[in-house]
Amino acid sequence: MSLFLIVALLLIGVLVPIYTERFGRKINTFATMLAPGIAFAYIISLIDNIFAGEHIIEYLQWIPSVGLTLSLHLDGLALMFALLILGIGLLVIFYANYYLSDKEDAGRFYAYLILFMTAMLSIVLSNNVLQMWMAWEVTSISSFLLISFWGHKSESRKGARMALTVTGAGGLALLAGLLLIGDIVGSYELSVILGSGETIINHALYPVVLTLVLLGAFTKSAQFPFHFWLPHAMAAPTPVSAYLHSATMVKAGIFLMARFYPVLAGTEMWFLIVTTAGLMTLLLGAYVALFKHDLKGLLAYSTISHLGLITLLLGLDTRLAAVAALFHIMNHAVFKASLFMAAGIIDHESGSRDMRKLNGLWQFMPYTATLAMVAAASMAGVPLFNGFLSKEMFLAETLHQHAFGFLSWMIPVLATLAGVFSVAYSLRFIHDVFFNGEPVDLPKTPHEPPRFMKLPIEVLVVICILVGLFPVMMIGDFLAVASKAVLRTTDLPYYSLSIWHGFNLPLMMSGIAILGGIIVYAYRSKLYRFQSQFMQTDAKLIFEGVVQTVISRLSQAHERFDTGSLQRYVAAMLVFTIALIGLPLFEFDVGFEPVNMQDVSGIEISLGVIMCLSAIATMIFHRQRLVALIAISVVGLVLSIAFARFSAPDLALTQLAVEVATVILLMLALFFLPKKTASESAPSRVVRDLGIAAAFGGLVATINYIFITQPLASISEFYLANSKTGGGGTNAVNVILVDFRGLDTLGEILVLGIAALGIFKMLARIRLAMPSSDEKGRPWSTDRYPPIVSMVSQALLPLALLVSFYIFLRGHNMPGGGFIAGLITAVAMIQQYIAHGVEWIKPRVKVDYQNLIGLGVLIAAFTGVASWGFGYPFMTTWFDYFDIPFIGEIELASALVFDLGVYLTVVGATLMILAHLGKLSTPERPKVEA
Repeated sequence: MSLFLIVALLLIGVLVPIYTERFGRKINTFATMLAPGIAFAYIISLIDNIFAGEHIIEYLQWIPSVGLTLSLHLDGLALMFALLILGIGLLVIFYANYYLSDKEDAGRFYAYLILFMTAMLSIVLSNNVLQMWMAWEVTSISSFLLISFWGHKSESRKGARMALTVTGAGGLALLAGLLLIGDIVGSYELSVILGSGETIINHALYPVVLTLVLLGAFTKSAQFPFHFWLPHAMAAPTPVSAYLHSATMVKAGIFLMARFYPVLAGTEMWFLIVTTAGLMTLLLGAYVALFKHDLKGLLAYSTISHLGLITLLLGLDTRLAAVAALFHIMNHAVFKASLFMAAGIIDHESGSRDMRKLNGLWQFMPYTATLAMVAAASMAGVPLFNGFLSKEMFLAETLHQHAFGFLSWMIPVLATLAGVFSVAYSLRFIHDVFFNGEPVDLPKTPHEPPRFMKLPIEVLVVICILVGLFPVMMIGDFLAVASKAVLRTTDLPYYSLSIWHGFNLPLMMSGIAILGGIIVYAYRSKLYRFQSQFMQTDAKLIFEGVVQTVISRLSQAHERFDTGSLQRYVAAMLVFTIALIGLPLFEFDVGFEPVNMQDVSGIEISLGVIMCLSAIATMIFHRQRLVALIAISVVGLVLSIAFARFSAPDLALTQLAVEVATVILLMLALFFLPKKTASESAPSRVVRDLGIAAAFGGLVATINYIFITQPLASISEFYLANSKTGGGGTNAVNVILVDFRGLDTLGEILVLGIAALGIFKMLARIRLAMPSSDEKGRPWSTDRYPPIVSMVSQALLPLALLVSFYIFLRGHNMPGGGFIAGLITAVAMIQQYIAHGVEWIKPRVKVDYQNLIGLGVLIAAFTGVASWGFGYPFMTTWFDYFDIPFIGEIELASALVFDLGVYLTVVGATLMILAHLGKLSTPERPKVEA
């Protein structure tokens, strides 16, 4: 097994809950847990390797020429995050089985959750920064799906949109930063970048790079001033909140700062920006959490505060601060996941999250209360729990920094103040919910949840206690290997994970925080009165207001420029093209001595004249639509002859097939156009259009002149020389399409399929009236399917399919291929539609064109993926010669399978477009009354 197989297994696991939902909730839950369970076990099996100092790196060639190689990297930092992502993810899935009601779509929820888990795991394992960014964006999309899972609620939709907007914008900034890093270093491989710290820091673009990367990290990890989206993400189901706040999403930004710590940290700019943002976030989150009445709202702002604490540690100018940051990442994940799950149980069993109503729950659910209080004590930094150890390391490091010069004394003071508020809001969580009198107007009587719903919390609380009591045994090695990965050294600074370090200043600061927190909570009413003087703002409403304002301004601009005039759009596009391409031509030094010229015969001149006259006729007779269509088809026919004349038979065949399909398409479209054409343009517009057309025609003529008169170097000789030896075919055009430029072709058929699906959706519900006569009032023939056409089409169908099959097989060595064969098949099938009608075809050709497109794209993509199994880059073709009995020697190439995918996609896309456009004229459509 490999890291790639683990990621692939999780991707497949996204589909599992959708298909196992029919077997019941329990089977669905355990089936969903199977893929992450295997991944978790595999990562655990690699622990000894990582502890021994090994770095596991795996490669799959994707597009090496542009620096995009799929590569995964497991070191100490990635190991720590992978275990948190998979371990807490498994507990969250198990917990969700009891949290979700029977009416909710658990299969869809689990699918989103596994997608989220896969994206997070891909981020921490990625060894290529472009690959990391792709996974980064998938976390934004999957979190949007999870936060908006209860889409019937307005707060869910708005919270999801806010999270996607903020993190998505940060993701774009991060992409720019990563591209700059790759350009500076000369590689997008993380293993290369991490060894190029001095190169990046000394580069002139370092301030820009740092700003862009930190924008990505701060938006994702909810650092001030981008913190406002995180509390509103609490509209998600509680299992999502528990996962998002502990091991995923917000920790992605922290991971990014830790991962790039060796190459971006160590400068005054880093310390100033990161320390300031972390300190402000720490204080703001801790202060606001105290005033939140919603249980999840309090925990959300406490998460913001702890994320600020970690960020502040990463910003301090000490190596030990980075170690403390990693320690707190692990501790925070454990106690925060347990707290959110406890909050979910309270909400689930009492029907409310309002702490003004949730009083005295100890008497109703003492076991859950005990678990929640232990986790809250850990969050407050009470001794003998895991949170105390990392918070004491944090306080110690604030004493050994000089980030703000003479003002550096403020950092330990403000850190202690944040600790005071942390204890205060933790006390409020414990006292107001489990004690403080009796419940007030709860929707239902509270009670303990089902036995196994508490199991994930029990596991996490036990870890809180064990790490607090036995830190070296439980977490020492993990912290060491993660710290070595971040600091890029085997010589770590000295630190001690002992419970007791004697009476010292950090211990005194912890004591002040605990005592101060108790005092603040005891006199909280005065603090509440003070806070009530300030106007309360709702970030969600402000954000929605900004969004609506932006939409309004853009709508006004859109209405100003989008006039609905196709003529104006084309004119603007042509003018822009003329400016973009024409201006550089003034600097092009070209002579007037023609080279590479060929003799032209009278036939070629005649065909050129016919083409020009046909184009002119199309313009002159544009009101006579059938005449114009015939004229423009002559242009296409002459062009196909020109391709054949200049030794491009593949292009000639393609052009001919496309021309036939296009004429049919235009005939179908012309049938439904209005009988009367629009009035002529004003003389001034005609003059304008003639000027633009003349300028554009001159531009094209100039470019053609350059190409036919200058000795330009061409790559064609490379393809001609290597098509046989490198691609196994003598038809260089087909070898280029399915081998040398196979990735381009894969993208093209994907675009073709998407375009066909878009047209299908556009036509699916359209209702058009059938015209009864042409523009001159002549009625259309009632004989829709003449017998002679039907008889001829049935005879031509097998012949056309045979030709298509022949063209397909010969394509690798002679003119032909999957694209041309697909067009021939599609035209033959469209002929049947024309001859017999949709009603006759439907019961006889039971083919789902959507599935045909999907199958074609999958087959083409599979041939590219299969090359990975043999250790070659994506889309590397294979060929060999075999001696087949009774046939003789024959060449077999993997490109033939790729061409089959192209063939199926072209057939499916063409038939979907033309057949569904033809359905607009079937009898079930409304007709124009006489």
